[in-house]
Amino acid sequence: MAEIATNVLYYGDNLEILRRYIPDASVDLIYLDPPFNSNRDYNVIFRDESGNRSDAQLLAFEDTWHWGPSAESTYRYLTNTAHHEGRVPDKVSTIIAALRSGIGSNQMMAYLVEMAVRLVELHRVLKPTGSLYLHCDPTASHYLKLLLDSIFDVRNFRSEVIWKRTSAHNTARRYGPVHDVVLFYGKTPEITWNALTQAYSDAYLKSHYGNVETDGRRYRLNDITGSGTRNGPSGQPWRGLDPTTIGRHWMRVPDDLEEMDRQGLLHWPKKGGWPAVKRYLTGGVPIQDVWSDIDPINSQAKERLGWDTQKPLALLERVIEASSNPGDVVLDPFCGCGTATVAAQTLGRRWIGIDITYLSIAVMKARFKDSFGIEVPVIGQPTEVEGARQLAQGDDGRYQFQWWALNLIDARPLGGTEKKGADRGIDGRVTFTIGPKGEMGQALVSVKSGKVNSSQIRDLKGTIEREKAEIGVFITLEEPSREMELEATTAGVYTSPIDGRDYPRIQILTIRELLEEGKKPMLPLLILSPYQQAERIPSKKAAEQQEMFG
Repeated sequence: MAEIATNVLYYGDNLEILRRYIPDASVDLIYLDPPFNSNRDYNVIFRDESGNRSDAQLLAFEDTWHWGPSAESTYRYLTNTAHHEGRVPDKVSTIIAALRSGIGSNQMMAYLVEMAVRLVELHRVLKPTGSLYLHCDPTASHYLKLLLDSIFDVRNFRSEVIWKRTSAHNTARRYGPVHDVVLFYGKTPEITWNALTQAYSDAYLKSHYGNVETDGRRYRLNDITGSGTRNGPSGQPWRGLDPTTIGRHWMRVPDDLEEMDRQGLLHWPKKGGWPAVKRYLTGGVPIQDVWSDIDPINSQAKERLGWDTQKPLALLERVIEASSNPGDVVLDPFCGCGTATVAAQTLGRRWIGIDITYLSIAVMKARFKDSFGIEVPVIGQPTEVEGARQLAQGDDGRYQFQWWALNLIDARPLGGTEKKGADRGIDGRVTFTIGPKGEMGQALVSVKSGKVNSSQIRDLKGTIEREKAEIGVFITLEEPSREMELEATTAGVYTSPIDGRDYPRIQILTIRELLEEGKKPMLPLLILSPYQQAERIPSKKAAEQQEMFG
């Protein structure tokens, strides 16, 4: 079997990538946080959609699937042996058919169908010692558990972890929804497992380990005797104390008690009497299945990237530490902003990230560059003009093409990771320094994947004037006309007060120039990171990370 490629991002549908690139039994740990819009009304989620929607597809910021031709085709694959040719267990086919009979053809069923076919593939790529963690919420967790039971075998269910993801808040006519669910399964009973602990609370330490040595070690006092009398050495008097007089015996023979005393392991009351054994605090409290000690990403968190569904790094580090070892392979098939891959890199694991939106890929690339100084390779992105053309023509192609093209020049998409909407003629921006005190200027970017003409250049000129921007960059898949180039020339130049150089005020770049010639826009110095900068990973781990990337 060929060596699996790791520390790499895949751009595209994770189902196709799993089937094409990920071999059987090659992954040690899978974490997935598939998007699902649980905030929608139940009447919408469970409304029958047969024939009313065009397709079942996961768009960049539309956190739900719809029932349509793709969901119907996937349903047939899962439930018909002639279609799946034995690749889907009978139990899965039965569960999927029963669920559709029970809840109908709606958004929830489309979501479950698309998840089922992917979970079958994820089970395939797991090693026998591997584990899967599926992060979801109570809206769909019970249905997903049925699927996982049928795919992984109910005997391989390990835990249902409850993570308190938000603080208390008022909710009309129900208890406040403050938790997510993480379903934890092993492929076999022989999974990799590293028992984790967490620190004891201050209240527990004070009540149970209130004694402190001069070196800071905490201890509690335990009885030095056991119940019942004995005739052997443990029942003999020691240092004038006879345990039989109180109906007990020594926990150790007198010679051992002498050695314990020499080592300072016994506590003698100042006023005399029976000694006690010092029990020192070791380790911590074993992690249980309710996690309330990991806070969600708040508006002030250093690791916050502005990604709506971003999970805390500590959450993923706990999962990865518990269910994998250094050098193991961690897979996240719904990467989002890449927290699982960052946690894996931090902890010395190899990793694979997959996402269907190029915005996600761009954010992850920027995050790895900020955190580790690493340029991550991406498999599946266009590397030549025809590939770019196919990207532009695909599902949601306009926006995928935009995000991909913006990443070629390190530009930030308008609104960052916010939903698509009216852009007022701007698709992205690049910021740079224009003054001695750090004053910022900007280049506004317009991306076009269809036919182009000189009126669009005039529109960009008007946009930079309206927005009081310094420069405009026009990126086009098609070659520009002579009239467009003349229109750009009439916009004049911007003179940088920092370096004194002149920069064309309107610059036209083609995808061919960006890909084949490595051309970049002419912009002033000190260009800032296009995304909210991720934290730099502590230097003590840098050597390990560089070694992982060879």
